[in-house]
Amino acid sequence: MAKNSSLVGGESLMRSINYRVILVQILVAVFLCINFLLITTFFMKDFFYKTMRYILFANTLLSDCLILIISNILLIFDYFRATMQIWLCLIFYILSSVYILVTSFTLMAMTLERYVAICLPLRHVELCSTHRVLPCILIIHSLSAIPCIVDLSIFFASATLNFHKQYRVCSVEVFTFQRWQGHIRSSIRQFYFLIMCVTIVFSYFKIMKVAKAASGENRKSTWKGLRTVILHAFQLLLCLIQLWCPFIEAAVLQIDFMLYINVRYFTYITFYLAPRCLSPLIYGLRDDKFFLALKYYALCGLYKKYSFHLTN
Repeated sequence: MAKNSSLVGGESLMRSINYRVILVQILVAVFLCINFLLITTFFMKDFFYKTMRYILFANTLLSDCLILIISNILLIFDYFRATMQIWLCLIFYILSSVYILVTSFTLMAMTLERYVAICLPLRHVELCSTHRVLPCILIIHSLSAIPCIVDLSIFFASATLNFHKQYRVCSVEVFTFQRWQGHIRSSIRQFYFLIMCVTIVFSYFKIMKVAKAASGENRKSTWKGLRTVILHAFQLLLCLIQLWCPFIEAAVLQIDFMLYINVRYFTYITFYLAPRCLSPLIYGLRDDKFFLALKYYALCGLYKKYSFHLTN
């Protein structure tokens, strides 16, 4: 009787996890559709890809889409305990570790762009021209790649040639031979987030100072810029929580496996999937020009009255 009860409980657990995986697939599909709509809106009008803040916004959308796709593939492989060769896992690891940070650094760049626009308006055209976007994006990717390069340097120095030919369930632990590797990885990322937080706090107080001294339309525009900086701060907070999630999950795993499954599922949905779509969507809806364009293309040009605004 006890054995039958155990089997029923096991089947119930598998069904529960199964439903969760299906729910994740639905959420990923919805979020990707929304992000692709935002990206399509960006590329449909010349004005957007000739303005620095919109180009940076598109950069976050593209990196978030890539992260959603990669994380979902790894989730499915992990769920079915499917293995892959180490070299293929290495490609997934490089892309995921780099582009998780690309979003965060781009948010910092967008915050600095708002700081220049509000606090240094006479230099905004010079400092935030489209000619400076490509170097800015290259710097963002270079900084994002540093933790990955450190990890890979340790990995290639430690792993044997035969190890690269092995098949494993792909995860970051595959490339971690010593506990101190995780500490180095975490230290670099926390240092990065400290710089980002200082940048956002600095921009916030500078814009706040300008907002208090402004009047009329300038005051309204400045306060809107201040709210944008607060939104970026919230997005970075979610990114920081993502950094802490593996430590929380590892501690919970020592207590109870089922609790670990539940916590991991919750953190993945709340701090990994949702921010990849909701924050960019909120940012897009807050911008008047982008919102009009998004509404126009979402409705397939049904309401022609929006076309006038989009040509300006």
